[in-house]
Amino acid sequence: MTPPVSLLDLTREQLADLLAGWGQPCFRADQVWDWLYRKLAAEPGEMTNLPKELRERLAAETRCSPLERIYEQRSGDGQTLKWLFRLPDGLTIETVLMLYDDVTGAGRERRTVCISTQAGCAMGCVFCATGQAGLARNLTAGEIVAQVLAAARWLANSESANGESANQRISYQLSAISHLTNIVVMGMGEPMANYDRTWAALRTITDPDAFGLGARHITVSTVGLPQGIRKMATEPLQINLAVSLHAPNDALRSKLLPVNQRYPIAEVMLAIREYIAATNRRVTFEYAMMAGINDTPELAVELAALLRPLRSPTGGMMCHVNLIPLNPVAESPYQPSTPQAAARFQQILEQGGIPSTVRMRRGIDIDAGCGQLRRRVGDGTERR
Repeated sequence: MTPPVSLLDLTREQLADLLAGWGQPCFRADQVWDWLYRKLAAEPGEMTNLPKELRERLAAETRCSPLERIYEQRSGDGQTLKWLFRLPDGLTIETVLMLYDDVTGAGRERRTVCISTQAGCAMGCVFCATGQAGLARNLTAGEIVAQVLAAARWLANSESANGESANQRISYQLSAISHLTNIVVMGMGEPMANYDRTWAALRTITDPDAFGLGARHITVSTVGLPQGIRKMATEPLQINLAVSLHAPNDALRSKLLPVNQRYPIAEVMLAIREYIAATNRRVTFEYAMMAGINDTPELAVELAALLRPLRSPTGGMMCHVNLIPLNPVAESPYQPSTPQAAARFQQILEQGGIPSTVRMRRGIDIDAGCGQLRRRVGDGTERR
């Protein structure tokens, strides 16, 4: 049997060719495209301005989304949701939606989705559940885009936003924003190791005629693959770059991130300097803080010295450090730094001229760290 065509893996031109081959007028492709990316249709039956015969053929021969949601967890405060999705081949991936309310009145309310680019990961970071599971395969562009659409669909659905039924309502308010505002490509996998498909997805997500999210509201995170960083510097889309550093020297970083043995810090920093020179855009450094491992004052001084040369021609700092107390894997020797250690580390960075923030941890009670829910639930076949 011929497998169904994944509509999200088609370009607009390929979709037009498919429908033209079915004898459909050219405007039908525009209608289907609009239903997929603007109206967030989950199945052809929702495409009400299409002829019944076309909807039936689309349902029989194509797939609107390659994702089957098999598990959902919501944090106790209602601000974080984590989904486990099954792919058509049975593999599973995670997607996390984070709701940031504007408690200060500064207009900073956000709806951020964290998406995956691979089923598993080959980088092997010792503190990461995904890295310990290994890599199964790259995701397609459509499987990456589908995660964004799933989160957008959830936000747009007021019934889902307040619970499936009156008896299942959760105690949090969605407030005014019911659409995605930000995307972070920081879920399962290394985006730079699936570069072409990741960027194909990002072009669709930012296309004004498709999902239409502004490029500056998207951040791609990498463990520091120099070739990917250099390639990203040539992209016309002004998407933000984040580099998972986690240590300021090769000895420690190689213990935490085995990829550092192939791409040591000096090589990564060279690529970052070239990126900044080419784009004039600031780079964020992600630093997962682990108690007694990488959170000492001495390492904070070393990190400040490493990053201090990243300046613009006018002298402004072209980097920012995001300090993230670790979301620990169960029974792991790697545990989160204390608030006091994180505050001291940040103080030293600031004294060294390095702008930084301590990121609020989200979803500790729902295995929100990368790969944790997938590891606990397995392939999800028994959990619905």
